[in-house]
Amino acid sequence: QVQLTESGGGLVQPGGSLRLSCVVSGRFFSINDMGWYRQAPGKERELVATITRSGSANYADSTKGRLTISRDNAKNTVDLQMNSLKPEETAVYSCDARVISRMKVLYEHWGQGTQVTVSS
Repeated sequence: QVQLTESGGGLVQPGGSLRLSCVVSGRFFSINDMGWYRQAPGKERELVATITRSGSANYADSTKGRLTISRDNAKNTVDLQMNSLKPEETAVYSCDARVISRMKVLYEHWGQGTQVTVSS
């Protein structure tokens, strides 16, 4: 019943910027940690960034300060601002959320992903 929907992906030139958004919909009690992951063809899924409900963020070392994760608990959204994008960061970016159900049970949900292509 809970769904995660990503948006904001697309084609961008190297050095460009994109802002990804993810909204959690459905019936639930609350959302704990949220995160962004990416997976390129032929490669395993990679953690990009995570953020707690209170706003504490962690980033992959490869981001080198170019990415910023944020969330709006009132809107049930998590965003990923990506600057100075590199071609090797071309991937499907997926949103992840640890959702507390109305019965107070923790579930992990994934979105379907949004394509980010960094190319000239």
